[in-house]
Amino acid sequence: MSVLASLTHAYDRMADRGEAPPFGYSSEKISFLISLKEDGTPAGAPADLRAATGKKLTPRLMAVPASFKRPGVTPRPFFLWDNTAFALGVTAQEDKDAITRFKAFQKRHIEALTDVTDAGLLALRRFVERWTPEEFDARGWPEAMKDQNVIFALESERLRNVYIHDRPAARMLWAQILSSGEGAKGICLVTGNFAPIERLHPAIKGVWGARSSGASLVSFNLDAFTSYGQEQGGNAPVSEAAAFAYTAALNKFLASGSKNRMQIGDTSTVFWADASNTETAIVAEGAFAAMFGGTVDEGMQASRVAAVLEKIRNGQPLNEIAPELTKGVRFYVLGLAPNAARLSVRFWLDDDFGTIAANYQEFLDDMRIAPPPKDQHAGLWRYLNEVAVLGKRENIPPNLAGEWMRSILTGANYPLTLLSSTLMRLRSDKNVNAFRAAILKAVLVRNFKMKKEALVALDPENRNKGYLLGRLFAVYEQVQSAALGRNVNATVKDKFYGAASAQPRKVFALLDSGSAHHLSKIGKQKPGYKITLEKLVAGIMEIMSPGDDPFPASLSAEQQALFALGYYHQRSEFFKSRNNDPAIAEETNP
Repeated sequence: MSVLASLTHAYDRMADRGEAPPFGYSSEKISFLISLKEDGTPAGAPADLRAATGKKLTPRLMAVPASFKRPGVTPRPFFLWDNTAFALGVTAQEDKDAITRFKAFQKRHIEALTDVTDAGLLALRRFVERWTPEEFDARGWPEAMKDQNVIFALESERLRNVYIHDRPAARMLWAQILSSGEGAKGICLVTGNFAPIERLHPAIKGVWGARSSGASLVSFNLDAFTSYGQEQGGNAPVSEAAAFAYTAALNKFLASGSKNRMQIGDTSTVFWADASNTETAIVAEGAFAAMFGGTVDEGMQASRVAAVLEKIRNGQPLNEIAPELTKGVRFYVLGLAPNAARLSVRFWLDDDFGTIAANYQEFLDDMRIAPPPKDQHAGLWRYLNEVAVLGKRENIPPNLAGEWMRSILTGANYPLTLLSSTLMRLRSDKNVNAFRAAILKAVLVRNFKMKKEALVALDPENRNKGYLLGRLFAVYEQVQSAALGRNVNATVKDKFYGAASAQPRKVFALLDSGSAHHLSKIGKQKPGYKITLEKLVAGIMEIMSPGDDPFPASLSAEQQALFALGYYHQRSEFFKSRNNDPAIAEETNP
């Protein structure tokens, strides 16, 4: 099923449950309410509808007559609501022509409300006829109100939360305005119905990095994008109803606080389930969110999601854990990223939830490393931070998050950018931690077909040159630490890790000669420990291919990854307090 068709079906389900605005309406951020007397004069100061969220005031999401894109220089006001530049003729932005905008708002509403008899619509018409922008300061209305969205209500109905745009007469009038359009009709590519075609699709809001006013998922604005003389939306005909439905569903998923979204690098990811049973769909969505570090809905389903997820992570098949999640539960995952005024689809997945769960278990198995990270089930964003400069989300390599997520969900090979980016960070900051070791091990297992079991923990039988050199490097580092203590200005790793992992021949002869001096010093204090370390060095050198150059001029990316794993495994052995050589335990556990 296509992205637009899936979202349209999702909207139908949400509308049936009352979770999405009806056709012709959109959820907008409303900050203030202007209460009117029946003669159109304000009944007092505007009411602030914003709610305190920490130190911020957050506008209230409300269903109002749908907004639309406002390109070009001609002001186009919304119906029965708008920001203060249109509704009141005031703005805090010096370069914005608020007077022209207010005149457009005034003209539209005087014309649309000419013959109305409803008390609320009459009050609004009288208000726009009499209002002048100078009244804003004269009445002492707050500066914080400027450029915020406002709605209207009759003072007699304000306390009952009845707003003018919600009055039956207003809804009927808006329906008449919508049906009076003279746009072209055609076959909708989404529904197959013959219906009016949307010329400009509604904006998608909430994608990280995109314009705050919204961006387009479907748009045509240059001659090069057109065909057969069609303009704008006519090039990919989608009916007005379908365009409204898919954008309403997607905006609902992308809204702040949504349980159906997560941020993975620069990719805003939304997901939803299609199941015959609503509770089953909620559990599937909750489990998916928990898999990748998203937010799980609190309440009755939270404990059930946690139980299912724990068993999935323990490797139990989903059809044994929760068979209802494998029967007829279709799951959809959409990854979006900004691209100027448009949105790029980084990935799109349409599959059974059971298949996704199985692929997630395969991913967990790929990432298994010993010793594991402190947070064994950290979200994908935590791993992505390890390949970003300074660990910042904005520095994650472009496209990497989306490509990695797609490979996890589909079971395909991991992007090789993941390997190169991790190696680059290791050479830069020399921090060989469990997260990075797990990433490298996963790429080696899936892309280079290495045995998973051999790379989980220290493998004394591994004869790969890169892995052995990593182990040897860890021993040299331990020799230095045992001789000089841990408070050294620049350790072996600080000075030589980057060169040793890429061009061993330049470094290892120097490390070997330096270790002789350190071993001599250790021998004066702890002769037993000196022998242990010498045996480790000799044992590693012995397993290298006989007659081969032990220190090659360079290592491939694959061998550099094995170098890091060998280093991580060997270094971890030095920090084990039990089941290890007593001398090493004594030295490494003060």
